[in-house]
Amino acid sequence: MPRASTPTVADPALDAAALLRRLGFFGLFVVLPVLAQVARRASVILAPIAVILLIIASVIDRRQRPVRPAASRLLTAPAFLAGMLVVLWSALSLTWTPFLGPALERLVNLAATIGLALLGYLALPDRMRSANLYLLPLGIVAGAIVAIVLGLFGAHMAPAGTEDDGALDRGLVLLILLVWPALAWLRSRRRDREALGLALLVALALTVQPDATQIAALAVGAVAFAVTSYRPKVGVALTATLSAVLLAVAPLLPFLARPVGAAVLGPLAPAVLSLKSWQKVVTIDPVRLITGHGFETALRGRLVGLLPLNAPTTALFEFWYELGIVGALAAAFALYASIRRAGRDGPALVPGAMGCFAAAFTVACLSVGLTSIWWLTTLAIAAVVFVSVERGQFRTSRPKVAKLHRVIAGQS
Repeated sequence: MPRASTPTVADPALDAAALLRRLGFFGLFVVLPVLAQVARRASVILAPIAVILLIIASVIDRRQRPVRPAASRLLTAPAFLAGMLVVLWSALSLTWTPFLGPALERLVNLAATIGLALLGYLALPDRMRSANLYLLPLGIVAGAIVAIVLGLFGAHMAPAGTEDDGALDRGLVLLILLVWPALAWLRSRRRDREALGLALLVALALTVQPDATQIAALAVGAVAFAVTSYRPKVGVALTATLSAVLLAVAPLLPFLARPVGAAVLGPLAPAVLSLKSWQKVVTIDPVRLITGHGFETALRGRLVGLLPLNAPTTALFEFWYELGIVGALAAAFALYASIRRAGRDGPALVPGAMGCFAAAFTVACLSVGLTSIWWLTTLAIAAVVFVSVERGQFRTSRPKVAKLHRVIAGQS
């Protein structure tokens, strides 16, 4: 007589962990890209909630990678050590910054953001379910549609006095970064048509309210993606080298770019005048290029007259102005090592990783300062999302029927 199959006993704890993990990824992959289009602080509020849900789920079912080996590999990675040098130098610069209180508060926020990213990384399951990762392109589609609707009809839909200034700009920047891991996931599943449609939808969202920085970021990311898809080693090397070199030699850029900008845009163009202010900062006090002026001085210095109001508000300027050669070169090495490390992922993921790095670096070069918390949180989210996509690349391809028949015939 055939044996009766033993019924599988459901474990309520594992079911609860699976539900919490699904909610965490749904918040990170779907809710956040949508709400970021309408709320300026969406990423700062929602990202910690999603990470906490992932942590609780990992504590319950223990499906994450062993914490000690994973933490050991991360803490000894050259990119991480260089990044920690930047943080330590920022902390040391508190001794000579003229704005100790605000600088200390901003440093604590920076440490909290780094801690959030580390906890999210350690809480991710060893193997990501495809059902969770397919939420990512769905969230990008939903966020892009909301951005298009708001761009076209937002002024008529919102009641007077309720507009959240800058929310749509920040939301579009989030889409520009998250579209690359979404494309990498779809391409790894051979869904090239869906990947192309997703990229076009995000590009369409950027054209509703055109912004030069956002369009440039997506375009540069697309170039890095295309070059890396055609020649992976060349794409990785170019992305890593150009990014690190631009950050390392940033004080020379205004002297090289200002004559070109004056010839193209005119000597009184705002961008040209901003480069002129950068030149004055470098030439008036060149000794400060070694130590920097201290953490948080770029933002606060404009308010009290230490800096011209039209000085650049970009990471290239603020790294050197606040942290000097030590912080800037350590950050350049961390950036270079991070990009090179990402270039060793699976072939389907590398082009998307280079596109994300290039797009993020373009945004930092053109419009975002050094320590904007929403920007740092956005970078942390993009890093956690990419690790999630990498953890989903465990499926092996099935052998073809003819090959399987030959194997069986050889064994008989």
